[in-house]
Amino acid sequence: MAPDTDSPRVEPPIRWSGRVSLTTRILAVNVFALAVLAGGFFYLETYRARLIDFRIARAVRELSLVDEALAIAPPAEVPAMLSRMARKTGTRLRLYGPDGALRVDSWRISGANYTLRDPAEEAWQRHAARFLDRAIDFVARARTPHDYVEPEPDRAAAWPELREALRAGRPVGAESFAPDRTFMITAAAPAGNGALLMTTNARDVTRIVRAERFRVGLLLLVVAALSVALSFFLARTIVRPLRRLARAAVRVRLGRDREVTVPRLPRRRDEIGSLAQALSDMTQALRHRIDATDAFAADVTHELKNPLASLRSAADALQRVSDPEQRAQLMAIIQDDVRRLDRLITDIAEASRLDAELSRARFEGIDLGRVIETIVRAREMRGPNPRGVQVAFARPRVDTAVVRGDEFRLARIVENLLDNAISFSPPGGLVQITATRSGPEVIVRVEDEGPGVPAELRESIFRRFTSVRSDEDASHSGLGLAIARAIADGHGGTLEVETRDERPAGAAFILRLPAAGER
Repeated sequence: MAPDTDSPRVEPPIRWSGRVSLTTRILAVNVFALAVLAGGFFYLETYRARLIDFRIARAVRELSLVDEALAIAPPAEVPAMLSRMARKTGTRLRLYGPDGALRVDSWRISGANYTLRDPAEEAWQRHAARFLDRAIDFVARARTPHDYVEPEPDRAAAWPELREALRAGRPVGAESFAPDRTFMITAAAPAGNGALLMTTNARDVTRIVRAERFRVGLLLLVVAALSVALSFFLARTIVRPLRRLARAAVRVRLGRDREVTVPRLPRRRDEIGSLAQALSDMTQALRHRIDATDAFAADVTHELKNPLASLRSAADALQRVSDPEQRAQLMAIIQDDVRRLDRLITDIAEASRLDAELSRARFEGIDLGRVIETIVRAREMRGPNPRGVQVAFARPRVDTAVVRGDEFRLARIVENLLDNAISFSPPGGLVQITATRSGPEVIVRVEDEGPGVPAELRESIFRRFTSVRSDEDASHSGLGLAIARAIADGHGGTLEVETRDERPAGAAFILRLPAAGER
């Protein structure tokens, strides 16, 4: 039968992924998914930057409000007002005079409301946290502010933020790192003839970001563990059965084991299970074909030995016999053996290449009625056969017995069935052939008036070199029915034999083929 798909003549080049094992590729895909999840750290950096910017903007607004309040407050109440505002906002407020000297410091009035921690006095866990902060900031390319340093002496000119605010004439804000790498928020603004400075330690920002990082990291670890476990599970359920199938296929290819068992994996209902069953069925079919080839070779050897032995004996005797009558008999034997060998070789060649030719054949619509009519007419034009057997064919209506197939091969089935029926028919007998459409099938019947086929032999007669003839006939090789059934199988049909219904003797060969358009 013509193949459904054609394999490419040139194998496409193997991409780099084709050189990597399935296990590695499964892990790579899952690791890629983890990398996408790890991108959450980059989002946290963006979140932290927005949070710091918000705190700076809030500090600038608060400092502007403080400046407005100081502008309308009596000078004597300014220190107390700065102290109260510092306690409410959790900041340190400083007021500098026109000469840049520090006039009022909220810490000197009400005490410190935040503490700058010394990293040298902290536990190792804090050092580990800061190390992770630096590593993540390096990977995420986070912005790195300058370190916060209290100037000595504390004057307005020593603060970069105050210098910029006085130069721009408006409030400005900035961020910096405290010694323990928490954020310091600084806001500066002109205030009358002097300047205002607000500082605060935004330790809560670092605490919030670290807590979110911990949650993301914990989630990443859990997902990573699950991903690796699932990767190895997939590798176990995919790669391991594929390796078993590959090892079995290698054993089949090497041919070291006569009976190689390809695992069928019956419990799997996925594509690998289908592949395993297909490979197992393919291996069994290949083994059956090899066995059939071996048996065919043995049968060919056996069938060729008989006429060759007869031919050799006749040729040897011909050299020793001088009687013309005996020499004529020996020559007749030799000619009969030569014809038999010629028929054997012809049928053997056709039987051996039949499968390959059917696999390459292109099927088309064939009217079996027209094919049979052509065969019967050609036989009539050659004249009556030596046995006087008549062939009767009831031509069906045109295009009612149409099948898809190779016309030459389908004609060969009919020829072989007619030859078989004529050879078994008695002298002057009648062979009837019909072709009818029955539902999705086209049925061809060839009936003779011969002795029929015993029930126990109705399958064996379709085997190669099998015959129920009682005499040796050089015109029959024992391959005709085997070739006919092989062609029927290649067309998706069947060929069977049964006893004729209306008579006690005779055989009826029934060929069933799918009608065109029914496949």
